[in-house]
Amino acid sequence: MDIFKLLNEQINNSDMLDKLGSSAGAGPSQVQQLAQMGLPALLQALGRNASTSEGAASLANALDQHQEDDVDDLDGFLNNVDREDGAKILQHIFADKNAGIQNRLAQKTGLQTNQVMDIMAQLAPLLMGTLAQQKKQRNVDQSGIAELLGGMMPQGNGGKNSLMNMAMDLLDADNDGSIVDDIGGVLKGFLKQ
Repeated sequence: MDIFKLLNEQINNSDMLDKLGSSAGAGPSQVQQLAQMGLPALLQALGRNASTSEGAASLANALDQHQEDDVDDLDGFLNNVDREDGAKILQHIFADKNAGIQNRLAQKTGLQTNQVMDIMAQLAPLLMGTLAQQKKQRNVDQSGIAELLGGMMPQGNGGKNSLMNMAMDLLDADNDGSIVDDIGGVLKGFLKQ
């Protein structure tokens, strides 16, 4: 199951794109472009951090907190989305790279950083809720989190401009060709109460 494809299909209609962009003053095409770059970046960062047992445990606990999110009713979900929680999720996933990644997304989409932050703060809870449902449906425990995420990455054509290459570029803040040093371990204490 390509979670990116699933989410993209859900939000890739004019009503949902309008709803996501309305509070940020962003047009549907800008929201779509942001989602196509932002969601893979989130998945890539989550996958990288879930590759350690500590990161997988933290993510499993975080997903358990979102398993009752009703992401099937996307309209209702977006009407009631908690942007504050979304901002916390982004901070936990990207840690000290959060501002840099949001700035890079703004540069690539032509949006202002505050617009990117508003939309991403809606997309992050949607992603967490969708992942939580998949975890619950498949009865995945902590040891299967990395595999669950790996099977949900967008499948690009492998070319220079594939979605995953764009996500890697966003996450590689120091441009050394590796995201390991950029996001390694950022899930420590993910959403600790």
